[in-house]
Amino acid sequence: MKTHFIKMFNYDRFANELILQAIFKASEPQKPVQLLSHLLTTELVWLRRCKGLPSGMNNAWPEFTAAHCSELINEYHEAWINYLKELTESDFSRIINYQNFKGDHFQDQLSDVFAHVINHGTHTRAQAGQQLKFAGAQSLPITDYSHYLRVLKSNI
Repeated sequence: MKTHFIKMFNYDRFANELILQAIFKASEPQKPVQLLSHLLTTELVWLRRCKGLPSGMNNAWPEFTAAHCSELINEYHEAWINYLKELTESDFSRIINYQNFKGDHFQDQLSDVFAHVINHGTHTRAQAGQQLKFAGAQSLPITDYSHYLRVLKSNI
């Protein structure tokens, strides 16, 4: 499972970078930047939850600039990969306890949280892409997982 999730988080960074490039190309429209900021913030919140730490944030919708998002993509990706590398195979079935932003308590299996983080990223990037189109973008990058796999194979 470790290898699988490392690959998935590498895909997440790849797709985030492509959306960020499209945001820069479109002169940084506000809504796509806001969505990417949300995506990155929640990735950090989930990482902190996985580590058993308080989220340290009370707002899932910060107002970052595209330049700040650029810094955070690699920083948060590195933090996720370092965390995943520390896990044992049995850790993936471990149950974590956490609170949402409303203070409600939940429990989930660690591997399910990882799947959620990746799926949330895909969903939010699609929203950012839609907002880029509304802002006049003529084309969007291909952020599909299958495209990522083809790019990986072509770089071998």
